[in-house]
Amino acid sequence: MEKPIWVQWLVDTGERLQTTDGKTVEVWEFRHTDDQEALSMWATHFRNHYCSDHQIDALRARRSRKDYLNEIKFPSVTTRLGPSIRAGDFGEILVADYLQWILSHWVPRMRWSSKFSRDSSPQGCDVIGFQFYDPENTSPRDLLTIFEAKTCFSSSSSRRNRLQDAVNDSAKDHIRIDESLNYLKQRLIDQGEQDNADKVERFQNPVDVPYRELYGAAALFTDNYFRVDVVSETDTRKIPKSQNNPKTYPHPNRDSLILLVILGKDMMNLVYELYRRAADEA
Repeated sequence: MEKPIWVQWLVDTGERLQTTDGKTVEVWEFRHTDDQEALSMWATHFRNHYCSDHQIDALRARRSRKDYLNEIKFPSVTTRLGPSIRAGDFGEILVADYLQWILSHWVPRMRWSSKFSRDSSPQGCDVIGFQFYDPENTSPRDLLTIFEAKTCFSSSSSRRNRLQDAVNDSAKDHIRIDESLNYLKQRLIDQGEQDNADKVERFQNPVDVPYRELYGAAALFTDNYFRVDVVSETDTRKIPKSQNNPKTYPHPNRDSLILLVILGKDMMNLVYELYRRAADEA
């Protein structure tokens, strides 16, 4: 299947950074353009993460589609948390696209449509993808991949090492993967997708039915907030126990950990434009 145009905008620069502990960081660029047809296609894809187009009329009550999306489903523009949640959701969805079309995974898209509060981030792993060596039979070569994504699209977030934040969250994924898989399977069953639920179930018993695991930490930046020296300070050996506990521990899956940076121009303006178009064109 050909990559959608917005995924083709995601380009590996070939540049590689080194972290404090010698891990390699891939550097990609998101080279988006003002292609109106491509932006409309992307907006449709993006909108359907929150509410499928075939369900929106049954859900919107007396609101217009645009108002329903802006007032109920999409993170708010005006609240304190809304803009950062918009940026975070955008980053997660773009990483899900990277996992699906560049790393060739099956990626269920359940996380964003099931929020109880639109200005919140759901619990659990950010992005989960699956690869099947043999679609008809289980294999120890089957692959489960879990990514955490963080964004730095504003001056307020530029004071933090967002790649380190993603690594720190990734270190918790081996604990929460069971709940995240159960959530995906339950949602698929609720939607009548039993075959896809069975695909998820294949990864719920690694002792009896082994498979490979790959972990990832991605940080997305507006290019003028990206600092090589800060990102290079990332250390997968020093994950904080908690905010109040100075002790650290190594990432439990640091030997199978992908580190990824994605840079783009005017990313927050792009986020706002994508949400605007997704609502206006519903």
